[in-house]
Amino acid sequence: MQDLRVSIVQGDTRWHDPAGNRGYYAGLIAPLAGNTDLVVLPETFTSGFSNEAVTSAEDMQGETLAWMRAQAQKLDTAITGSVQLREAGAVFNRLLFVTPDGRVQHYDKRHLFTFAGEHKRYAAGRERLIVEWRGWRICPLVCYDLRFPVFARNRPDPTRGNAPDYDLLIFVANWPAARAYAWQTLLRARAIENLCYVAGVNRTGRDGNALEYSGDSALIDFLGQPLAEGEGEFVASATLSAKALTDFRQRFPALDDGDAFVLSH
Repeated sequence: MQDLRVSIVQGDTRWHDPAGNRGYYAGLIAPLAGNTDLVVLPETFTSGFSNEAVTSAEDMQGETLAWMRAQAQKLDTAITGSVQLREAGAVFNRLLFVTPDGRVQHYDKRHLFTFAGEHKRYAAGRERLIVEWRGWRICPLVCYDLRFPVFARNRPDPTRGNAPDYDLLIFVANWPAARAYAWQTLLRARAIENLCYVAGVNRTGRDGNALEYSGDSALIDFLGQPLAEGEGEFVASATLSAKALTDFRQRFPALDDGDAFVLSH
């Protein structure tokens, strides 16, 4: 592993305006060209968190994925964030992980937010995704997944000499300001319990449902300490130290004492 430069992008997503959002976020990330390894955008960054956006969901040949491929190539970085995508007659809240060579991997949000009726309009994913990128193993998840630590649990991988399953955990979100303390606290908990870095990227501003978002996006180290954070609209970057992570895991191998289990569906 080499060090990994990660950039978090906290923006005021426009409501139901995919083209406008693509232009808006393109402007925010343009200065990152050649200066980062991974750009993380919020959940549903082309529309905001809307059950009605299901009617205009794109597919894997749509403009947003094409835009992400173009941005990844232009900036020479991986880029990730979630959008509404239609496949096989269902719409998923799908996180896309796109690399400069055009490769696309995806994760469909497992835990749908029933409190807001997400489960009535969207289909749930089943499988967790582990992405390998520039020597790092990355587990990207979406918003409400943050509240379910079993699904996010970092487990020793017997096929890799019991090395931890991942090094960086990502949560992209539209997490309202009313529950900001839970967002901040759980991000740090996930980093500490999983002996990993965490990137939590939320939106800011006010959406079409009159919900306020305080953002509170952050890059957090394995001790729960913030490496980068900010308020309002911002782009922040930090370098994740591979050596610091490896050394800490060797000094404090708590994952070795965890319970063995298998996730059911």
